[in-house]
Amino acid sequence: MRIFIAGGSGVLGRALIPLLTAAGHDVTATSRSADKISLISRLGATPAVFDALDRDAVFRVVSEARPHVIMHLLTDLSSGDSSSNARLRVTGSRNLVDAAMCVGTHRVIAESISWVYRPGATPATEEEPLDADPAEPRRTTIAAVAALESSVRELPEHVVLRFGQLYGPGTWYSREGRFGRDARAGRLPATDTVTSFIHTSDAARAAVLALAWRSGSYNVVDDEPASGREWVPGFATAVGAPEPAVVRSGDIGRPVSNARARGGGLVLRHASWRDGFASL
Repeated sequence: MRIFIAGGSGVLGRALIPLLTAAGHDVTATSRSADKISLISRLGATPAVFDALDRDAVFRVVSEARPHVIMHLLTDLSSGDSSSNARLRVTGSRNLVDAAMCVGTHRVIAESISWVYRPGATPATEEEPLDADPAEPRRTTIAAVAALESSVRELPEHVVLRFGQLYGPGTWYSREGRFGRDARAGRLPATDTVTSFIHTSDAARAAVLALAWRSGSYNVVDDEPASGREWVPGFATAVGAPEPAVVRSGDIGRPVSNARARGGGLVLRHASWRDGFASL
């Protein structure tokens, strides 16, 4: 198939491109920066440069690629500004979906997030509603996720991958990533908030499987949601940081169920963050 990866030079795209090309797919992958052209080429994809917020550019590049499937992996995390990422989820998604409909692409697979459910103690399934009335900045994030997922569902075939917190090389949760640096500086406390993780290699393999999954949303997380009191000390050890401070948090988070993705054939190489962190 001809597969178009929007955001192909990012952490997940870099893990995904070799899997798709090895399976015989013809892959076009995009970046906002021309500096990433050689990287995308080395990974085996045809590079394209566009700003997803530039509607004309999106239509032009998608029209040239004429893909059977669009994989929407667009993020804007470089500044750590949630409002920039929210804008990309809203406007970038709208542009991609409209371009897909214009060229006759019927299937889209989109990256979303799993920490959007209402707080609670029981594992959230995909049928759970999104958190309805959170405080800022979470309100902006969830509104943008809802807009992304709504846009994607306009296509006849659509898969939304609600990933857990991505960890592994190049992510914020790595030795040289944002939280690795914070941990070594003593700025990453262990709280009560429950987090669900997924290693980038498992996330990429889920995206490949999603080519054949039925339309709908899928939580893509490991088997062991954990509070910060559990995972932060393990992460600190993995990245060479001191023992973290323990701090009470009003945000309890929510464990997330991966039963649907497991039922779709996802076999995790890192079923728990415990062994995954050991490889950081």
